Amino acid sequence: MLITLLTPTPNLEQSVAFYESLDFQVVHSGGEFAVVTDGKAVIEINPDRFTRAGVRFYGADVEALTEALSPLVKVHTTEKGALLADPTGTWIYLEEAQPRLLIPSSENSTSVLGNFVGISLETTDMDRTVKVWEALGFSHSSGAIDQGWITLTHPDGLGVSVMPHNACPHLFFNPSLTYFNSGKNPEVIAEVRKRQIPITEEITHFNPKGEVDNIIIRDPGGYGFFVFND
Repeated sequence: MLITLLTPTPNLEQSVAFYESLDFQVVHSGGEFAVVTDGKAVIEINPDRFTRAGVRFYGADVEALTEALSPLVKVHTTEKGALLADPTGTWIYLEEAQPRLLIPSSENSTSVLGNFVGISLETTDMDRTVKVWEALGFSHSSGAIDQGWITLTHPDGLGVSVMPHNACPHLFFNPSLTYFNSGKNPEVIAEVRKRQIPITEEITHFNPKGEVDNIIIRDPGGYGFFVFND
């Protein structure tokens, strides 16, 4: 199974240029879609006007997953498999088919954003959100619902961190790619500024000196990127 992150775009070339500016590798660009990767995150860029930000599962057992998910959310049958949304509104695409391209991967992220750790979600229903992702094959890896955050990880390697409402004192876009840089974020932020990549929010809340040590950026389709110390 391959899990990709799906982002819409009003302009395919503009979105590809955005990811190139972050040192993502362009696996494919042209025609109906583009695919970029930083070695760990695989992002499909789709200009189709009905595409929404979400997550796509290739090589999925659609029948089994539909049975597991139907008690939790409405699952819609599509030409390629199934479509649903978790309680955060994140669209989840299930497809029996394998991806059209061979996607290169590496143990380390290669973009200027640092270390990719997965996606973050904010929800008003922690319990049901966690159950949806567990039904998709994710298992608990850290945190807990009663601690105010929980991280689930898929055997494919993708992590999903779920936070309740009123837990994150900054802008939040469901879903958001998350990068943790273990104290090296000031250098990452400096490089983002050097490349003149627009910053959506500069965050000082977690810094005792009130300095900017975390930032949020967005791609042209609205997908968020949390670039944090940890």
